[in-house]
Amino acid sequence: MTDYRCAVCGVRSPVESLAWCCPRCHGPWDLDFTAGPVSRNSLAGRAGSLWRYEEALPLSATGATGGGPGAVSLGEGRTPLVPLTATLTAKLDFLMPTLSFKDRGAVMLAELARRLRPRRVIADSSGNAGTSIAAYCARAGLDCTVYVPEATSPKKVEQIAAHGARPELVPGDREAAARRAHAAADEDGSFYASHVHNPYFLHGTKTYVYEVWEDLGGRLPDVLVLPAGNGTLLLGAQLAVGELHAHGLIAQRPAMIAVQAAAVAPLAAAFRAGREDITPPATAPTLAEGIAITRPPRARQILSAVRASGGTFLTVTDDQIRAAQLDLAARGLFVEPTGAACWAAVRAHGLGDRTAVVPLCGAGAKTGLAAGG
Repeated sequence: MTDYRCAVCGVRSPVESLAWCCPRCHGPWDLDFTAGPVSRNSLAGRAGSLWRYEEALPLSATGATGGGPGAVSLGEGRTPLVPLTATLTAKLDFLMPTLSFKDRGAVMLAELARRLRPRRVIADSSGNAGTSIAAYCARAGLDCTVYVPEATSPKKVEQIAAHGARPELVPGDREAAARRAHAAADEDGSFYASHVHNPYFLHGTKTYVYEVWEDLGGRLPDVLVLPAGNGTLLLGAQLAVGELHAHGLIAQRPAMIAVQAAAVAPLAAAFRAGREDITPPATAPTLAEGIAITRPPRARQILSAVRASGGTFLTVTDDQIRAAQLDLAARGLFVEPTGAACWAAVRAHGLGDRTAVVPLCGAGAKTGLAAGG
């Protein structure tokens, strides 16, 4: 295993220490890891999961070579691309084992925890990450507690419990749930399976872009449209684009268009003001619970990634999200409101004649249709 590294302070810590954040600035870790090149010619005979990109992953498959699955794999990844228009394609990441893209990162955290053998696993979530961590901990035989806001969709709480984890409903918002998890994570023997603070999660979500690259014949679209709450898919995408470009596997880097709900849009506000960090805003409720994050710990990294790509931020209203969810359902794709946010942004703002891929991140079965305004 490699070391954690703080991008701000330069502090390093061995992964085996179970330290969940930088001890000096309390910021999230990056990983001191260099991905190897992935040869498209070698992929045909490999396992149909994200482990097929083993050279690019910080955890190699246990005792296997050539892209074999890890010990806790549920066959996650390899989700299909479906055209929505002549230039825009949807990637159906709601067809993951737990019905959300979070499985890409959760399998990495559970595999890491299985190797580290902690006393228990701690997580916090607005719902999808928690259900995913719970499922993969069940697969790995790990004790798991997930802290969620009390307003989390009941179906997501039910799913967490069904996998054998303990859901702890926390009064207040998403930040309150995170604070409770942080306190628990500081206890001896706890592994904090944080989809925000732990960089192994980002190295799992980056496989989203590796799959797009593979399925588009070794290229990427002009634009990647990505949700931006805590930025785990966006920052994973940045990792993958950088790796593919560094190894000469793509010639051009796509622009990243980040999408936030208009009611909770601290990153979009900071981007438009030219700031390097956010000012936590006054917020209102939003249907897009999965990206309703007022204080994303990786805010600076998210803003820098979007700027460096030549991209921008777009915001969408709840009415636009409702309309997008219904439009997708009419096309045979039933996703949760957060999962419809990127399509809502494209419908509202357009992308010109540029090619693009949008993720449909979570299944509508988890939440049902958005309530009418």
